[in-house]
Amino acid sequence: MASKAAPSCRLVFCLLISAAVLRPGLGLYTVSSTYGDTIIMPCRLDVPQNLMFGKWKYEKPDGSPVFIAFRSSTKKSVQYDDVPEYKDRLSLSENYTLSISNARISDEKRFVCMLVTEDNVFEAPTIVKVFKQPSKPEIVSKAPFLETEQLKKLGDCISKDSYPEGNITWYRSGRVLQPLEGDPTEQVTLQVLPPRSAIKEGDNITLKCLGNGNPPPEEFFFYLPGQPEGIRSSNTYTLTDVRRNATGDYRCSLTDKKSMIASTTITVHYLDLSLNPSGEVTKQIGDALPVSCTISASRNATVVWMKDNTRLKSSPSFSSLQYQDAGNYVCETALQEVEGLKKRESLTLIVEGKPQIRMTKIIDPRGLSKTVICHVEGFPKPAIQWTITGSGSVINQTEESPYINGKYYSKIIISPEENVTLTCTAENQLERTVNSLNVSAISIPEHDEADVISDENREKVNDQAKLIVGIVVGLLLAALVAGVVYWLYMKKSKTASKHVNKDLGNLEENKKLEENNHKTEA
Repeated sequence: MASKAAPSCRLVFCLLISAAVLRPGLGLYTVSSTYGDTIIMPCRLDVPQNLMFGKWKYEKPDGSPVFIAFRSSTKKSVQYDDVPEYKDRLSLSENYTLSISNARISDEKRFVCMLVTEDNVFEAPTIVKVFKQPSKPEIVSKAPFLETEQLKKLGDCISKDSYPEGNITWYRSGRVLQPLEGDPTEQVTLQVLPPRSAIKEGDNITLKCLGNGNPPPEEFFFYLPGQPEGIRSSNTYTLTDVRRNATGDYRCSLTDKKSMIASTTITVHYLDLSLNPSGEVTKQIGDALPVSCTISASRNATVVWMKDNTRLKSSPSFSSLQYQDAGNYVCETALQEVEGLKKRESLTLIVEGKPQIRMTKIIDPRGLSKTVICHVEGFPKPAIQWTITGSGSVINQTEESPYINGKYYSKIIISPEENVTLTCTAENQLERTVNSLNVSAISIPEHDEADVISDENREKVNDQAKLIVGIVVGLLLAALVAGVVYWLYMKKSKTASKHVNKDLGNLEENKKLEENNHKTEA
């Protein structure tokens, strides 16, 4: 019975495995593309009714995700993440099919389509394979002649730029050249795959060792930098997620003839960036803040500073922070010769300050009102409150200017009937500041509505008033002149009177003397 039941059990087990593999999100679906063509990856998931959005990502060798595309099901909007190697190459359709133009060898990755609902996340992976057609094969290093019964190399058959490495087959008189007993391999070559101009940290590289024998050798020793002992492997050896310490000389040799060896030098480029300080930093106005962006790289790197998405001419330096210095700073560096090697760090600078108040006053040229302005500086934005001491009327509501670089003002127009005091209070999370300004009264003549003077009549009244003032001033000057003349006259009259009196006195004295003389003679 057991022997009869076993086949059916095996059949059920196989069906279960098949069902598991074919379930969406569990199978390894592969998309192949030719170098330079467009890679098209369907999502392979049924779109749920309550879908919120869909995303695509690819996985690094260490399994960490890199998100590259996003599409909202409600807003019908598409966004592409800032991934340099896929800039301007992505297209995400309404059914969440992802297209990548200009296929590259580096696109060989595991991509994942994600459909997200309120209570679940569905995923479907896709493996991408990229093939590059080899160039036309050619024979080089041809032997100028052959000698009978002498083993001599006829030449090397090479084909360039293929990925993966193409198989080379020799033909003789239209027939495949069969291998000889015992391989007479005379040359070993070492290749680095995939072929690229530069290797950076995080890349995967494959070493491929080839012998020109027929048949070609199938095993080799691979020698890594600093390791004298070789690693036995097939004709390929893969290094994943390489680091900068992988830079060095690599070699491979035949297993049975270690003297037949090939070598190549690999440089793993790296780029480190350290921004100090970084993240969110809060400082007080007037403080000093040294900022440094330190770069360490395998070759010269370019450095760019940005503030609020605007490129700066030089690196920022703060000896005395001001409110306008606040913002989001980014230090970005890249190795131009190495595709995708780019680093950036950001600094969000917040400049705080206690409220500072300055009050000014503007008088209406017509003398009917006064405008008081409260200038406030501080961060976070201080709230302004007005109070008035004394009687008066508010002609209009307060008016505020825009808040720019930690500064703004509030103004109020008043027409006080007596001396008043206006108080401006500014308060933020740091402090409460108060300042006051005395405003003198403005005399406004009372009148009925029917007695309102027009501007034209007011000008006439003003002219008449000026005329009256002129006449009064003229009369005062005339009176002053008359007074001076009278004073001079009186002074002169008094002087003359004194002289007359003196003369009269002398005459009387002479008369009396004559009378006395006559009496004496008698």
